[in-house]
Amino acid sequence: MYRPKIGLLKKMKRRILILFLAITGLFSCKQGSESTPNTVDIKTLYLEKNVQTKKLSAKHNENNFYTKYEYTESNGARLIIQNSFPKSGINYTDPNGKKYAYAVFWTRITNNTINPIELTIDFPLDSFEIPSSSGNYMKLLLPSDTMTIDKEPLNDYGLTIKSFLDNNRHKSSSLKRTINPKVSSAFYVVTVSNHGVGGTLRTGFSLKGQNLFYRVNDKEILCGKIDLTKLMLRK
Repeated sequence: MYRPKIGLLKKMKRRILILFLAITGLFSCKQGSESTPNTVDIKTLYLEKNVQTKKLSAKHNENNFYTKYEYTESNGARLIIQNSFPKSGINYTDPNGKKYAYAVFWTRITNNTINPIELTIDFPLDSFEIPSSSGNYMKLLLPSDTMTIDKEPLNDYGLTIKSFLDNNRHKSSSLKRTINPKVSSAFYVVTVSNHGVGGTLRTGFSLKGQNLFYRVNDKEILCGKIDLTKLMLRK
């Protein structure tokens, strides 16, 4: 039987050891380079940021929105407008004893583009007649309070409606906000009318080009703009 010489065995062991050390070193270098922040793929960071945002808002049920409009750029950047269902008490009584019907809504606008966007809303000073409710006139108001998700379960979405209407029901309403990239901004809308609409009341913002419209049931009102170009409605 052939038996290798002791010297040959030592050489073979030495070569195997060198090869093992080389492979181990190569693996360590590769692993180290992957953990270096400067080499992380930007797309990976972008995805992780979106995932974290979703985790933070997971307590909110997306089905609680009445409408959702999603606009997208050719590069995949998105603008999302979400409009809530109404909340309301029985009525509002002004300091002179006159009763009105009211409802509180809120809208969230999410800027998933790479640039800040400028939001401008100007509701008309005068009230308007609701087409589906003849003789019923409605006024739109914009509280300055910021809506947050934790207020969603509260009556009137947490808005102190009595004091707000006492001080603002005869004033014009406007809102200007800058929404930074990857940030959402939420705000209230209050409707005040002579009496209830006698049915379902649904409202919401939507975009046509850069013009912002607010729809109250079948009536659509031009009310502002969002300064963001190259948008198209995702079908």
